[in-house]
Amino acid sequence: MYKRKLLLTISLVGVIIGVCFVVNFYQIFFWSNTSFNNEASYLFIDRDDNIDSLELQLNPLLKSVDRFLLAAEKKGYINRIRSGKYKLVPKMGNNDLINVLRSQKLTVSVTFNNKERLEDLAIRLSEQLEPDKNLFLNSFYDPGFLKINGFTKENALSMYLPNSYNVFWDVTPENFRELMLKNYKLFWNKKRIEKAKNLGLNPIEVYILASIVHKESIKKDEQPRIAGLYLNRLNKRMRLQADPTVIFAHKRASGDFEKQIKRVLYKDLQLNSPYNTYKVKGIPPGPITMPDLSTIDAVLNYEKHDYLYFVASPNRPGYHLFAKSLIQHNLNKKEYIQWINSQKIYR
Repeated sequence: MYKRKLLLTISLVGVIIGVCFVVNFYQIFFWSNTSFNNEASYLFIDRDDNIDSLELQLNPLLKSVDRFLLAAEKKGYINRIRSGKYKLVPKMGNNDLINVLRSQKLTVSVTFNNKERLEDLAIRLSEQLEPDKNLFLNSFYDPGFLKINGFTKENALSMYLPNSYNVFWDVTPENFRELMLKNYKLFWNKKRIEKAKNLGLNPIEVYILASIVHKESIKKDEQPRIAGLYLNRLNKRMRLQADPTVIFAHKRASGDFEKQIKRVLYKDLQLNSPYNTYKVKGIPPGPITMPDLSTIDAVLNYEKHDYLYFVASPNRPGYHLFAKSLIQHNLNKKEYIQWINSQKIYR
């Protein structure tokens, strides 16, 4: 009788221990450990994050960070933390949390357009992605990369096409750069390259000319006409005499790209700069902004005409008055100057 009671007691204790073990196991790995009620929470883990910095981020999101850390240690995650953006949903257990942080890195949609310089692009990217702006900039201006791919420091911006791209939040600047190069090559297909060749230009030169057209007008219906005018001037070996290049030249000379210049004065035209197309013939050494893709196509599919001059229209904001002769242009210009003076725009 005594032996039987002893065996029953031992068995009961064993069952209790087993139940406690199972309950504890499920509590650590499978019971809900999230404390937020919104549809989802997103976790951003930097490359230099460790378990301590991760713990600080998880603290407001979990019921028990200690149980998470215990599960993470058991699953070998503590020493193999992976950077990236991750999505956490309510009622996740630690096992699911760790599995997500191990293998379900999310992409983010990165959008940029019309940046004047790679410096501006680097700032824009650092606002949306994990790498610092200086890391992006060093990668963009890497001499070896530029040389191999046929770019210079002056025209390197022409490799970057404004659009939306899905990339990992912790993408390296080098991988992002490779993605941009891949898209550049896809955009410049045989058809576009052939059109550029028919203009007597290469893709980089088309991009630079498109940057000037974009600065002159954002009106899609007028851009092919402006492109045709500049191509006419190039074919006649005339200077482009584009005001936006003068503005860019002054910004570049001063180092102040936040400067607002609404009116180009005659004295501005005297600046010695390779970007001042009033003094230098041909296309500048680099783009003055990042043109829309449609503007690049506007250059490739330019409007054929005999216009050589144009000036902003006082009566149609955003549009221009075009002329085939200098006499007609001077009349248009006189009308424009009278209007801009009436608006009290002196600089």
